[in-house]
Amino acid sequence: MSGENGSVDRVVAQGTFDLLHPGHVHYLEDAATYGDELHVIVARRENVTHKDPPVLPDRQRRDVVAALSVVDEAHLGHPEDIFVPIERIDPDVIVLGYDQHHDANSIRKALRDRGFDCRVERATRREPDYDGEILSSTAIVERIIDERCP
Repeated sequence: MSGENGSVDRVVAQGTFDLLHPGHVHYLEDAATYGDELHVIVARRENVTHKDPPVLPDRQRRDVVAALSVVDEAHLGHPEDIFVPIERIDPDVIVLGYDQHHDANSIRKALRDRGFDCRVERATRREPDYDGEILSSTAIVERIIDERCP
């Protein structure tokens, strides 16, 4: 889906991506449908404040996300300013995960205040495909603890 004058529509998705699971894959595949290039910003451990910090190192999480065929480029977030990668990528669309804690309207306002002209969308929810499928990193960790730790 090319933009005006044949330009490439760049899409940004972002998240922690600790213990990659089918819910993450769905989010990124859904985000990719909004444009031609999918850039993914992987949050640095020190910037994850809304939940427990990721278990896996920043670079490892970025490398795993980058290995997905739907992802054109994976980036680590900036340690101090979340908008630095957005400036560099210059997206046409930012797609939030369906259950991410971010408020889309607050992000739209922050983008406008910083002079960015891009849409903010919300990805669709993915339901489990079969009984027992886990679509949450936290639920995966809890299951491991329940089943492996006496």
